[in-house]
Amino acid sequence: MELYKRLLLANKAWAQEQLDLDENYFTNLAQDQKPDFLWIGCSDSRVPAEDLTGSRPGEMFVHRNVANLVVHTDMNMLSVLQYAVEVLKVKHILVVGHYQCGGVKASMTHKDLGLINKWLRNIKDVYDKHSAELEAIQEEKARFDRLVELNVVEQVNHLSETTIIQKAWHRGEEITLHGWVFGLHDGILKTLVHMPPGTQVKGIYKYDFD
Repeated sequence: MELYKRLLLANKAWAQEQLDLDENYFTNLAQDQKPDFLWIGCSDSRVPAEDLTGSRPGEMFVHRNVANLVVHTDMNMLSVLQYAVEVLKVKHILVVGHYQCGGVKASMTHKDLGLINKWLRNIKDVYDKHSAELEAIQEEKARFDRLVELNVVEQVNHLSETTIIQKAWHRGEEITLHGWVFGLHDGILKTLVHMPPGTQVKGIYKYDFD
């Protein structure tokens, strides 16, 4: 059997299973989505958002890219963020990295990898910002793991620096930002950073609104 046909057969089995549990499942699913969560995660196939959190369809809005980056010139990510905040009215935004991330690992090298160099530059900037801490870590795997964590923290900071989030907080909306990391070795999500609604953004990244 060709690989793609296995996916189609599995889909039919899944659809029938949902109907066996609830005959109105797809009728209800087709009506609307009202997720409480926006997940910004890595494209890595080992980190499926819904499976890790036990979420059902309709409970989580998902955006994924290489190394779970929040880049201020990425119109795809910004469009997802704006829609999630202003239309779906999500309450929690989760930036979720994972240990053994290939994108983070690649950013730690000096190799020319072609087009993706431009994307990985964003992680290299994180490394450069925290180079004193990282280069004090002698063991390579520990340094790699720490960069994964620091990358998540920086991406949450980037979220807080967007006008989309700051305007929502200014309007009094209860949006909490979270930074988590997933352990492929144990399946556990660990909290790295937590920004409650109304967190004050410091320095030049803070915007004033009328």
